[in-house]
Amino acid sequence: MLAWISSPEAWAALVTLVAMEIVLGIDNVIFISLLVQRLPAHQALRARQIGLGLALFMRIALLFTLSWLIGLQQTLFTVMGHDVSWRDIILIAGGAFLVAKATTEMHGEMEGEEPGGVAPASSAFLMMVAQIALLDLVFSIDSILTAIGMAEHLEIMVLAVVIAVAVMFVASGPLSAFIGSHPTTKMLALAFLVLIGTTLVADGLGFHIPKGYIYAAMAFAVLVEAMNIMAAGRRRRRLADTHGTGAARHKP
Repeated sequence: MLAWISSPEAWAALVTLVAMEIVLGIDNVIFISLLVQRLPAHQALRARQIGLGLALFMRIALLFTLSWLIGLQQTLFTVMGHDVSWRDIILIAGGAFLVAKATTEMHGEMEGEEPGGVAPASSAFLMMVAQIALLDLVFSIDSILTAIGMAEHLEIMVLAVVIAVAVMFVASGPLSAFIGSHPTTKMLALAFLVLIGTTLVADGLGFHIPKGYIYAAMAFAVLVEAMNIMAAGRRRRRLADTHGTGAARHKP
């Protein structure tokens, strides 16, 4: 069972799988980081723990049910020449939910409203966890289906998933704090979710958009936003220095 440990090819497959799972998990981390913004700090941490714990559980469970997972790609019916499978239906539903959720959050940010009104803390927390679980399922199916075939040993795939989810958990805290302290990045992250949701719907409808294009566009937008944040910081420092110098001149 552990014979792969001495195989360089197996270790190369593990490193590749970990990198791929982390990249594919970016969507999941952004969604969770945004969703927990409205929760108190202690509940936000617990929601992230539960959300990524569910992501880990679902990914490992799907790896141990590969025959069922592959069956999700079998055709159920055909619409206008496109073979529709359970995977397509899940991607379309998950993508539509992601677009609707991100759009609602955008409206709330722009209008200064709480999406869905004010709910009790306990029900709000449970609603957050339910939404995280729903998107975990969508992202997990997409992630595992992509990973199948890259490694020969199931234990390599499981180990890669565990490492990737651990990295995602470590990254989700600082990402959530950064989004909370920079409001403009929240709108950018919501725009990313709309883009990701649209991509999932398109994939489910048979229009495959290469992930590289999506992540390249996201990376460019992040670079531009980082430059804007640095420029805004320099302006604030110059303004503070100017005020400090003026106060010193008028000091008796």
